[in-house]
Amino acid sequence: MSYRAIYAYAWDVAEAGAAQAASAFASLGLDTVTLAASYHAGKFLRPHGKTGKVYFPEDGTVYFKPDMSRYGAVKPVVNSMVGEADVLRDLCKGPLAVNAWMVLLHNTLLGTRHPEVTTVNAFGDRYVYSLCPSHPDARAYAVGLAHDVTESYPVTGVSLESPGFAPYAHGFHHEFALTQPNRWLDQQLGLCFCDHCLAGAAKAGIDAKALRRRVAKDVTDYLASDVDFPADMAEALWLADTRTDGELGAFLAWRCTVVTSLVAEIRARVRPDAAVAILPSLARPTGRAWEEGSPPAAPAQAAGIIEACFYEPSPARVKADLFDIQRRLRGRGQLRGILRPAWPDLASKGDLLAAASALGAGGVSGLAFYNWGHLRQANLSWIPEALREFGGMP
Repeated sequence: MSYRAIYAYAWDVAEAGAAQAASAFASLGLDTVTLAASYHAGKFLRPHGKTGKVYFPEDGTVYFKPDMSRYGAVKPVVNSMVGEADVLRDLCKGPLAVNAWMVLLHNTLLGTRHPEVTTVNAFGDRYVYSLCPSHPDARAYAVGLAHDVTESYPVTGVSLESPGFAPYAHGFHHEFALTQPNRWLDQQLGLCFCDHCLAGAAKAGIDAKALRRRVAKDVTDYLASDVDFPADMAEALWLADTRTDGELGAFLAWRCTVVTSLVAEIRARVRPDAAVAILPSLARPTGRAWEEGSPPAAPAQAAGIIEACFYEPSPARVKADLFDIQRRLRGRGQLRGILRPAWPDLASKGDLLAAASALGAGGVSGLAFYNWGHLRQANLSWIPEALREFGGMP
């Protein structure tokens, strides 16, 4: 199935009207709209917004009408706009294919309502923005979302974001510290030691309780010192810990099996004719997704498609990330790509065209652009030529 897509938010489509938005997408040579059907909070600048230029969406809600019988203890919260306009349903009646973009485990609203299903650091602090993929109720929620939207709506597939363990450096509201961040510290603070992670790791022969104590001591000692790890040193020290601390290495590898099994469970429950694509991570480069439990090859094999975020500031970096992803996939699953045709990534038309050409030549099967509501009209106007360079238009 052809996938030449634009990512879009329901509020932007509702403002324009579903039919008018679909017509605008088609005029760019696109054949698919990937609509946010489950999304988090934000503060978004809308260059071509008609009713306002800055938008604050309701946190952690869904933009479709769910069947609550398909969920367990954790149930979705329906966005208030769905009562006035079921944008997903309206788009499904139009000429374009509709793909549901689902943010799974990154949900501050549900984490606040159900703190028992959230991730826990080495000190017992819960991260309410991150539902833990080891927790059965969080897993049931993620599976329920993907199953529900594909059963209730004639979408052609789902693109699933945040299926794994969220990083510590998240961008939470007024996230603040007077300690200089670095990769080593962020990674230590990002490890989850909830009861389900401890129990699951123990079944795999990993002494995660001892690891938790060690991580807590290391972080405590670092914060009590007057040392700041420079960026290059922090990178090297984190790498050294993953290779020389046997329990940490085994724990990180075990986390990958947790996320892969969740992806496989989702694929088994989603409507058989609906495609399942995994966005492994927003981390750069994509190869770092293993730190969140989503190394590209495993979810590609489990779901069938990896949709990689080529969020890079130059065509050369896009091409380098593509080379590495293909090296890791080694032919397993399909690879789709997402480009941002604007600052801070591909800020010129020439860079966008070169990046699209590289993805097409490099074996990427589908291409999407992020995000309709964020892009200026001038940037949107580059898309038809980018699709020609990619190979998406005759």
